[in-house]
Amino acid sequence: MASLAAANAEFGFNLLREMDNSQGNENVFLSFLSIFTALSLVRLGARGDCANQIDKTLYFNTTSGHRNSSNNQPTLQFQLKKVLSDINASHKDYELSVANGLFVEKEFDINKKYIECAEKLYEAKVDRVDFTNDIEDTTYRINKWIKNVTHGKIKKVFSDSSISSSAVMVLVNAVYFKGKWKSAFTQSETIKCRFKSPKCSKQAVPMMHQERRFNLTTIQDPSMQVLQLRYHGGISMYVLLPERDLSQIEKSLTFRNLMKWTNPRKMNSQFVEVFLPKFKIEKNYEMKHHLEALGLKDIFDESRADLSGIASGGRLYISKLMHKSYIEVTEEGTQATAATESNIVEKHLPESTVFKADHPFLFVIRKNDIILFSGKVSCP
Repeated sequence: MASLAAANAEFGFNLLREMDNSQGNENVFLSFLSIFTALSLVRLGARGDCANQIDKTLYFNTTSGHRNSSNNQPTLQFQLKKVLSDINASHKDYELSVANGLFVEKEFDINKKYIECAEKLYEAKVDRVDFTNDIEDTTYRINKWIKNVTHGKIKKVFSDSSISSSAVMVLVNAVYFKGKWKSAFTQSETIKCRFKSPKCSKQAVPMMHQERRFNLTTIQDPSMQVLQLRYHGGISMYVLLPERDLSQIEKSLTFRNLMKWTNPRKMNSQFVEVFLPKFKIEKNYEMKHHLEALGLKDIFDESRADLSGIASGGRLYISKLMHKSYIEVTEEGTQATAATESNIVEKHLPESTVFKADHPFLFVIRKNDIILFSGKVSCP
């Protein structure tokens, strides 16, 4: 799975840096895998320069050493199909669903083979809709579809006026995750603590607290602590907490570095006193400008886009690409809605290392080597 894991991570870290640069001190949260899948869906029907730009942006042509991207693309598509099948299957330990929908103006004739491949490979919905004459009903249908596939967790991506009647193709991408910590925090241990950040102006935030064995490592360059918090079901959150400067960590983020920093042989199981803020980040991103900044321009340009593998009947291009993401980290876990039994917390543990996330940090949520989500907390 190394090549898909690497391509997904390199693309995602580039995107995270671009989004952070364009938003200043805002919180950032996105699903690498979800957006990677959405663009892979477009790649199925892209041709010429359009296809080459996607290959370059998604690292399709470099991840396994092939010079020719066409050698590598089927391998990545097969790997992606396996990962998505696993993710969208029901799991008793967590809820996770990735939804991709491609909605095309009805005057275009969508290729049947493209619909079959999109459904088979990416479990995606491809549908003809009426943007021109019935934008309200179309918006309602898209929102309803997203609500259904995310089991009601993501209710509305588009407001009534956010899609133009001149749109020809809209790509929608939503993801939902609900997990429970293996070592839950106890609510009575949560304290108020100042969060040192220009965005927060040193306001007090709820800081979860527990003391027990965790996997932790200290990295010298860039200077940081890396803490692993496990969920039930083989998913982990890695919190990257700088000693001082978060930007140095952001600059150094690559798949290889992350794997090196989180290598199980480097992460020692030790007693750690953890302070982690409760936080909630909900974002509705229009991805066009961020992706254009990474060099992915033609798919959004009516005069240059070649998406003839998707449909015929005119010049097709992406009018909008939306990414809806939501995370809530609480004592029970991520986006938890039900209380778990309080774990017995051992007190007065010997030689505990302190991990205090009271200033901006990055986090990555990973299943095996595949990065599902990543984000930056500037102010909880």
